Amino acid sequence: MPRAALLSIHARVEGTRPSTWEDPSLVQIWGPRYNVFLVAARDLSVFTLGVFPDDLKGRRRAEDFAARLRVFLGDRRMSYGEAGRALGLHPNSLRYASPTGTVLIRREGARLPTVWTVPPPEVDPRDARLELARRYLHINAPSPAVAFGRWAGLGLRHAAGAFEALGSLLTPVQTPVGEASILTADEPAIRAAPGPDAPARLLPSGDPYLLLQGADRELLVPDAVRRHALWTPRVWPGGLLVNGEVSGTWRRADATVTVHPWRRLSRAERDAVAAEVETFPLFGRAGKIAVRWGD
Repeated sequence: MPRAALLSIHARVEGTRPSTWEDPSLVQIWGPRYNVFLVAARDLSVFTLGVFPDDLKGRRRAEDFAARLRVFLGDRRMSYGEAGRALGLHPNSLRYASPTGTVLIRREGARLPTVWTVPPPEVDPRDARLELARRYLHINAPSPAVAFGRWAGLGLRHAAGAFEALGSLLTPVQTPVGEASILTADEPAIRAAPGPDAPARLLPSGDPYLLLQGADRELLVPDAVRRHALWTPRVWPGGLLVNGEVSGTWRRADATVTVHPWRRLSRAERDAVAAEVETFPLFGRAGKIAVRWGD
């Protein structure tokens, strides 16, 4: 989501501003699993065609909905609710057109997304699928094909097919939770000694760093009770990183960020968390954000 994406960028890029999410180099789409993604415009094909349906029925549905939307909208932009009703479709059905790479959206908070169409990317869906798998592994490795399939909304057979097609680009590894793969090109970085960690980072709900699936979550958070606190059955909280380790959760309500650490933090660590919160680039909101400790 745009608000979460803004904080994800802020955790990684110095100088992030409240308007950064609106930069023309970025676009919003219904990406993997038809969730809202903010991605680089140049990567539109990766996160749309990369999950183009493998079955004939799914492909026809995507192409039919995309064609109908393109003819109806022309050069216009419209609320997806209005567009869906005009086409005689449930508005959420328009998401099925997204894997064609021809649908962009703009979502702001609780408002219904605005939708419009763009020319189709000149990329083969198979190439987009392989690049999507490569991107997933670059961020989430070590990981098995089944985890990639769950994240992307693909069946195991198709996810495993993508890993197999990457061939020598992958290196098999053994982890404490089973067999997995990494990108061969990433092996030197994985073996290298870690660099200095930021004192504190607050990753929002749905941040790519936290989008692990199944047993892979044990690699990030070994304790089962803490895993349940981070990956809840409902809306996930954000993840608190202290010196590079997931050390708690957090949520924001208006001008207050409530932090639930999993261990006793030193005064310096608490000050680092508070300082990080003060730099939050929250669009549509002015004034200081307060920290409340939930321990």
